[in-house]
Amino acid sequence: MLRYPRGVTLGAILLLSPTLALEQQPAARAGPTPARTLLVLSKADQTLAIVDPTTLAVVARVPVGPDPHEVIAAPDGRIAYVSNYGFGAYHTLTPVDLVRQEALPVIDLGALEGAKVIGRYDPEARAVDWVLGTGQERTHMLVVFGDGKRVVTSNVNSATVTVIEARTVTSPGSGAPRVEWLETVIPVDRGPEGIDVSPDGHDAWVANAQDGTISLIDLEHKRLRGILSADVKGANRLKFTPDGKLVFVSTLSGPEVTVLRSLTGSVVKRVPVGHGAAGIVIQPDGARAYVACTPDDSVAVIDVRSLTVVGRIGAGGRPDGLAWAERP
Repeated sequence: MLRYPRGVTLGAILLLSPTLALEQQPAARAGPTPARTLLVLSKADQTLAIVDPTTLAVVARVPVGPDPHEVIAAPDGRIAYVSNYGFGAYHTLTPVDLVRQEALPVIDLGALEGAKVIGRYDPEARAVDWVLGTGQERTHMLVVFGDGKRVVTSNVNSATVTVIEARTVTSPGSGAPRVEWLETVIPVDRGPEGIDVSPDGHDAWVANAQDGTISLIDLEHKRLRGILSADVKGANRLKFTPDGKLVFVSTLSGPEVTVLRSLTGSVVKRVPVGHGAAGIVIQPDGARAYVACTPDDSVAVIDVRSLTVVGRIGAGGRPDGLAWAERP
């Protein structure tokens, strides 16, 4: 299941224009971009690191502007999109050509902060082609199904999750079909942030940072299935392994990454990684998990079979958002 449709979909986030930074800081290159690539954002250095996951070497660092927060790669693995989560008057994305290892012209998304909306950017049209109001406070993380017809968001300040679904209806009289978007708001515990959908698409798991719990959402019936007392206060990322058996949860408030068994909700292991962690990405083959250890200025490489740290990547200060890019 892809995590986004044709365009890149973002929550309502406050962004700064990184144009000046991009002009002043050329990309640092050490080699070509491999076909399978780990992407790491550095908040301190304001860069996107392109990492060879085989050697764990950084092959390039591309300036992307102030306070980069999230990164996502296009399906063909050639372009990445970085959101700059800062404080200012502009709301932007920084696209990065991963093959040429350079930033492309900045994309102005318009005033989304505080608007209680999600929007979609179409790279072909070079425009935001769809905006939908949520009515929720601080819609921050989201998962989009591959067909683009279902979106699941975590709404931090509202303590809710929204399930958004497209439905094709026929207009009375004209008979012309049109798309309606239906929204179901589900109350969860306080501070929902990290969110992911199981590979089979049946459930969404949400890490509630303030209460340290995990909310389980039944997506078919759009209801709360249950709550796990996982003791993960401060959690801000959550990821399923590709086989759906394990769930990784990171927190900036503790030294460990919590690994849960999805079938039972039990804690399999708490993996020591340092002084806190944020972004998580797991290889498509499920062999390794990469965790951004923000306070320690490194990315921990976790062997999923043994659940031990087997390596470290120095990809810049205060790493945060991670992504995987793969060219055919």
